[in-house]
Amino acid sequence: MKEVSTIQLDKETIEELKKVKEYPRQTYTELIKKMTKLFETSQKRNQYDEFLHKIQQPKMKELWDNKEDEAWESA
Repeated sequence: MKEVSTIQLDKETIEELKKVKEYPRQTYTELIKKMTKLFETSQKRNQYDEFLHKIQQPKMKELWDNKEDEAWESA
């Protein structure tokens, strides 16, 4: 048998969980597991986006910070 724990939640949080259930008999355990998986996926995607942004920064700086563009600003 699985070990079970009791956690305390605000009544407001319980109401929010009830609103996002996919079907009436969905357990809070199922719902929380799904939410944590979605959160983990979101974090991984954000890390990837940050990585891409970081590696693109030097090239973007090279493209945007040049004398030719600065000359057009005062034309």
